[in-house]
Amino acid sequence: MSETRSDAELLRAIAADRDRHAFEELFRRYAPWLTARLRGRCADAGIVDDIVQETFLAIWRGKARYREEGEVAGWLWRIGSRRLVDAQRGDGARGRLRQALARLRHRDEVSAEDRVLAGVEHGDLAGALVRLSPELRAVLQATVIDGLTTREAAVLLGIPPGTVKTRAMRARKQLREALA
Repeated sequence: MSETRSDAELLRAIAADRDRHAFEELFRRYAPWLTARLRGRCADAGIVDDIVQETFLAIWRGKARYREEGEVAGWLWRIGSRRLVDAQRGDGARGRLRQALARLRHRDEVSAEDRVLAGVEHGDLAGALVRLSPELRAVLQATVIDGLTTREAAVLLGIPPGTVKTRAMRARKQLREALA
């Protein structure tokens, strides 16, 4: 029976020796998790699959280097989520809204939150959200929709906790002004 290598050992083997077995093991460990997380933010399975593939290719090609700070899952999430934001920047407001609403499609019972989100397409909130910068939207997504703490959002977005707080405050202020 072979010994299971840590995530850090796998990443070192990939970076130093281009160890294909280490890469395959890392992929098996994290690709399903990353896919599930990204599908929570993007309804288009094709885009998500492309982002997951691009994320792991960046590791294999040495374009993404793990600095052995924090959890490997958080590091992979930062790479994948940033690539997803880049992919979505070209989408129109309706595309982003469709993705947000598509996350709700598997729920059996319509909650108050679902009814509000379903009404967003025809309301002022959709326009206000679209006018936020991608960075501010990402913080709102992580803290409000995903329900992460400031610290967790900081790890996933790759920014300091203070920056998460500042961006969240700025995003809320801009939304209040846009909806007033």
